[in-house]
Amino acid sequence: MSPLSENTIKTDGMTVVAADGAAVADFVALLKPRVVSLVVFTGVVGLWLAPGGVHPVLAAIAVLCIALGAGAAGAINMWYERDIDARMRRTMDRPLPAGRMEPGEALGFGVVLAVGSVALMGLALNWFAAGLLALSIGFYVFVYTIWLKRRTPQNIVIGGAAGAFPPIIGWAAVTGDIGLLPVLLFLIVFMWTPPHFWALALYRSDDYERAGVPMLPVVAGAGATKRHILLYSLVLVPVSLLPTILGVAGAVYGVGAALLGAVFLYHAMRVARDEGERSAKRMFAYSILYLFGVFAMLIVDRITGLL
Repeated sequence: MSPLSENTIKTDGMTVVAADGAAVADFVALLKPRVVSLVVFTGVVGLWLAPGGVHPVLAAIAVLCIALGAGAAGAINMWYERDIDARMRRTMDRPLPAGRMEPGEALGFGVVLAVGSVALMGLALNWFAAGLLALSIGFYVFVYTIWLKRRTPQNIVIGGAAGAFPPIIGWAAVTGDIGLLPVLLFLIVFMWTPPHFWALALYRSDDYERAGVPMLPVVAGAGATKRHILLYSLVLVPVSLLPTILGVAGAVYGVGAALLGAVFLYHAMRVARDEGERSAKRMFAYSILYLFGVFAMLIVDRITGLL
């Protein structure tokens, strides 16, 4: 018998013993549910704000497709980055580096979900929205995961576009086209992504350095990363006000976005001054609440405008 049984996985020189079979919880973990939940919410807002409306069943299918597409990208990402995940404390207990799942299972699961979500979106809603969903999955897998992640500290700046597509996809699922408002929502998520992930990278820089990932704190240092966080935050706040400035959202949204942005800037300035990790951790946590709040304010704004 070979020294390595059929249940043994070799990951970039490291050997882990796989369990007899992956549990349902492991397949759920591949979908990155915490990340997907925020992605899906931005897609729901784009769908809800779109003019014309759509049947509730079709709306539910559109949301499901966005969720499955995002989960598929996450699963393929975990398959490709299993060597990196095995070196990082934050990710070493994921199904692949922990040996609870074989790489082929994760890849097959991701590909099936990706193809299925795009096909279902096209058949149930429209092929324009399906094409945007396919583009977002492909961008995350091929541009961010395979091309950028291991090559440049600007990985999250360019790759962040993948996570900014859902509002446009949700809108397109209803209308079959793209309007000004979903483009502005894309820009908000795009500008939010770098300071959000750089805050995480600041207090996880040892992990990224160990894994050989050229995140900005590893390549340029903490000081440069803090300056970048502050710069992007200073741009994000006025960008978040564009829906009101350009007349596609009301004053309720504008006031809410301004207040949320002021707190975001406060955290960015605290990070810039703080030598420790506490401010970065707090900013990372608040950044999630911020994006949820900004998109929720769009719904509140629309409801109040109808009253």
